[in-house]
Amino acid sequence: MNTELLEALTILEKEKNISKDVMMEAIENSLLSACKNHFGTSDNIKIVMDRETCDYSVFAEKEVVEEVFDPAIEISLEDAEKINPSLHIGDIAQVPVYSKEFGRIATQNAKNLILQKIREEERKVVFDQYFEKEKDIVTGIVQRYVGKNISINLGRADAMLTENEQVKGEHFEPTERIKLYIVEVKNTTKGPKILVSRTHPELVKRLFEAEVAEVKDGTVEIKSIAREAGSRTKMAVWSNDLNVDPVGACVGMNGARVNAVVQELRGEKIDIINWDENPALLIENALSPAKVISVMADPDAKVASVIVPDYQLSLAIGKEGQNARLAARLTGYKIDIKSETQAIESGELPENYMEQMGMVGEEGYTVGEYDEEEENTEAAADETDSDEIEFVETDGE
Repeated sequence: MNTELLEALTILEKEKNISKDVMMEAIENSLLSACKNHFGTSDNIKIVMDRETCDYSVFAEKEVVEEVFDPAIEISLEDAEKINPSLHIGDIAQVPVYSKEFGRIATQNAKNLILQKIREEERKVVFDQYFEKEKDIVTGIVQRYVGKNISINLGRADAMLTENEQVKGEHFEPTERIKLYIVEVKNTTKGPKILVSRTHPELVKRLFEAEVAEVKDGTVEIKSIAREAGSRTKMAVWSNDLNVDPVGACVGMNGARVNAVVQELRGEKIDIINWDENPALLIENALSPAKVISVMADPDAKVASVIVPDYQLSLAIGKEGQNARLAARLTGYKIDIKSETQAIESGELPENYMEQMGMVGEEGYTVGEYDEEEENTEAAADETDSDEIEFVETDGE
């Protein structure tokens, strides 16, 4: 038994996850290469290797002749009889080849061939490992800033978090652990190139899968996500079980589940709404926390006209138009929002509508931190008086 070789291959298998069979094949190829460098040819070389004991033998098949013209492929009868007395002219002799007889160059080439194979297999193993995690989240350790990019250690490989994939305002310290979404894994000559992101909407989805058991097992589905990284995310959810409230499952007891995701996203606000196959109801939910009077949706043109109470217009549009923009991304509809007054002036509502209706439509479903509606109400402050602002806050609670 070749104990030293067996131990070396066992260590390689454990540390680098390179199988013994692959390395034994590399050793066989290196021996063939060494024989070619030493003898000028390896066509008649045969290698026998025991996969269990790592014992190996190298033989050169030579024809037995009376007069030798090419020592690489021929052997005299006298020399052949020393190996096997039963050999005759024209027979093939199995001549043992000893690796210690190889020259320095042949030995060095064989060594380089084995090392190259180890590097190739190591890169392949790492690529396969992270390719399986593509479109999933991983935990990385911040190493250092490289210009405006961040070098992240993922364990067996490094990734570069580029400036475009970073959330504005986020700053990380070396050795800090962060969650990342693997966008793509490319196989290059220098090893796997892993593209990671902190801004991808799927990062939020994967974080909820990790926190919410109902999402992970498929009871609750995340139908759509719209995200402005670092600021706000809107997420539409649906339950396949009538006894499970999808919004409540994602929020958790006292908001524990959603708050865990918010914490990982460094305070990014998250609105969770109920998904509905009816586009009008979906758009109404998506515009929450604002109340909606009516929604006219055209599924073919993917456009919708929404009417909201006058005092809810700023809340529906959101700060710098964020609420309406995210609702449009979430639903896939181009949304035109008008106030009651604007709708009456344009003829979409009758002039005596205010007298006919005492209340507006049903409340949408909005879940997040307690200051979410306050922020939207502050955005509405520029266009409403103090009494109206107080009414929105009280009604929202």
